[in-house]
Amino acid sequence: MTVHPTDDPTPQEPVEIRSGTELPARRTDVELVTDDHLTLVGELAEPDGRPARGTIVTLHPLPTAQGFMDSHVLKKAAARLPALADIAVLRFNFRSVSSPRGTSEGSFGDGVSEGFDLRAAVADVVDRGLPTPWLVGWSFGTEVILKHALEHVRAGTVAGVVLLSPPLHRTSDEELAAWAGAGIPVVALVPEHDDFLRPDAAAARFALAPNVRVEPIEGAKHLWVGERYVRIVLDRIAELVVPGSTPLPTHWPA
Repeated sequence: MTVHPTDDPTPQEPVEIRSGTELPARRTDVELVTDDHLTLVGELAEPDGRPARGTIVTLHPLPTAQGFMDSHVLKKAAARLPALADIAVLRFNFRSVSSPRGTSEGSFGDGVSEGFDLRAAVADVVDRGLPTPWLVGWSFGTEVILKHALEHVRAGTVAGVVLLSPPLHRTSDEELAAWAGAGIPVVALVPEHDDFLRPDAAAARFALAPNVRVEPIEGAKHLWVGERYVRIVLDRIAELVVPGSTPLPTHWPA
């Protein structure tokens, strides 16, 4: 049968959102300049054609263990959340780290000098007039948050914190205790089978800051491998940042 221009074609079924799916967004390459004069590379993904209702700044896993801005959960957050929840996502490489986006200047600071990197990222979001960001750290990224983010919380430039697989290797008890008076939501998503810190041990460490909500994730491991666990993480982030935006769709119009 010939289909004429005035005929309505058969509607296509929505396609499932899978590991490699990148949904529509306005994507901008960014450069962040730190207080110690380094240039970091990153990307900002924003909702396409409408303002963001929330913002997240992501802090990636350990650079010396192949962590970078494209570590899979963070890359999928940028690929999906602008379209599914109207959330702007800023990702960047910590100092010395390379990805297809490029290489950030500097050398690995073991979580200390990376505080300058976090400060540059928060300042960029503020300067752009985006909604006050939530910080989403994964593994090493959680250590940078726990060590350095309270200055931004006190300044009112951070709305909340999500800690994915916090190892607490570099975080002292004194640093943890300081978060007891943070006054913002702090949620730790702790995999049941984490390689470094499991839920019971995490609850014991975070007892120094009882306002931190420790949420065990059944079946998950440190690296959150598997679409099931990625969806759990992204749904939880979206609900915290933009309440009422979940459950996130699992399919997208073809």
